[in-house]
Amino acid sequence: MNDRVAAGWASGYNGGMSSEGADRPKGTPLAGSQCGGVDHVLHRRRFLTGMAAAGASSVFSWNGLFSVPAFAAHAKRTAKRCILLWLCGAPSQFETWDPKPGRPTGGPFRSIPTQLPGIQFGELMPRCASIAGKLAVIRSMKTDQSEHLQGIDLLNRGAGPRPPFIRPTLGAVLSQQLGHLDNPIPNFVLLDPCPEGNEFKQFKAGNWAGWLGAEYGPVRVGGDFKLENVNRLADLTADDHEARNALRRFLTKKFENERRSAAASSQNAVFERVKGLMSCADLFDLERLPARDRERYGPAAFGMHALLARHLVENGAPFVMVANGMPWDSHVFHNEIYQMLVPELDRVLFHLVNDLEERGMLDSTLVVAMGEFGRTPWLNQARGRDHYPNAWSLMLTGCGIKRGVVVGATDVDGVDVDGQAYNEKNLFATLFTALGIDPYAPYELPDLPLFHRVEDRAEPIRGVLKDSA
Repeated sequence: MNDRVAAGWASGYNGGMSSEGADRPKGTPLAGSQCGGVDHVLHRRRFLTGMAAAGASSVFSWNGLFSVPAFAAHAKRTAKRCILLWLCGAPSQFETWDPKPGRPTGGPFRSIPTQLPGIQFGELMPRCASIAGKLAVIRSMKTDQSEHLQGIDLLNRGAGPRPPFIRPTLGAVLSQQLGHLDNPIPNFVLLDPCPEGNEFKQFKAGNWAGWLGAEYGPVRVGGDFKLENVNRLADLTADDHEARNALRRFLTKKFENERRSAAASSQNAVFERVKGLMSCADLFDLERLPARDRERYGPAAFGMHALLARHLVENGAPFVMVANGMPWDSHVFHNEIYQMLVPELDRVLFHLVNDLEERGMLDSTLVVAMGEFGRTPWLNQARGRDHYPNAWSLMLTGCGIKRGVVVGATDVDGVDVDGQAYNEKNLFATLFTALGIDPYAPYELPDLPLFHRVEDRAEPIRGVLKDSA
């Protein structure tokens, strides 16, 4: 068994499967992509002109191509990317996307009309109700993990564990498929208010990339909304710094070649990313963004990180995950907690979606807002809602997604799905299809059993996909 496979073994938390597409060059979009329009096709003459202008830089170099201002602007506007708003702790569907007013399970909050005839959201989401025509809501998710650890793992990897193999997370797969290893901006950014990790192992230094290798793992940022420890020491000249890097590259490459070690290759790739981080550290400094933007998104970490995610994808980051700690886990005083949480989510989603649209980026940026499951239709003795994977909701918009649709339904009390239910495999098939990535491509790694991006050829949720029958 080679080192790349060994890197995906059970040194992290859970096992599983995920996918990659080895049947076509990395980063190549599929024909018939769901995302974008004519802007996705560069005119041949403009392409060749741009390549000539790139001069001595390799025509296959991300940095070489991005050194041409016209290409940089075009690529940043049309390149596919994804923002995942991870509502850790599992938000309640009843106070957000699938209210049941007047029912025993509905709680004290009312529902309000949206832009969509006959569709209601919870009354704590007036801003999202006003832009419902830009959103797609799935009300019929049904999964089989009711504990946070397992649910987070399932909904981040798209399939259950299969020890000893570690399936890469969605962010790692999209980092590989949409990113470039010489991109100075990290291909997978995890924005977390607790960057040292919360009580759940997945948000500590776990094995996010699985068998894809460490180069596709996240760069984790949080706390002060800027990158720390990226400046060169004052007494170290630029020449000395580069000389040290050159020596490190030589020695580590020699070790990699002599040992034929894919694990060493992954580590070397991670070191190279540090140099890129030093050059783009200013992008992580929210104080450089307009004060008006910071005021609109709100002072809390979730709003600030969502604003930072918008700024990063605008500047070339292909995947940004915003994790907001554990506030949605409302086992006690549910109603009081949600009077604070839901309006914040409403405000952040409203501004994020509108900002992406105003910048011409919504058609190329997939936005997902979800947690690991939903909340129970009943309140417990502590006036809280407990974990509930049997019937829950999530929101999508942007790249490849049909706007102004609500797919699926629950029964009158929200106890179970009414009609077709969808699980994590259907969801991952939807996300990959929306981004123009083949959901069923196999991984072709030595000594690894056959895995696919989406197992069992699970169907995407076609009702939310653009141009889908």
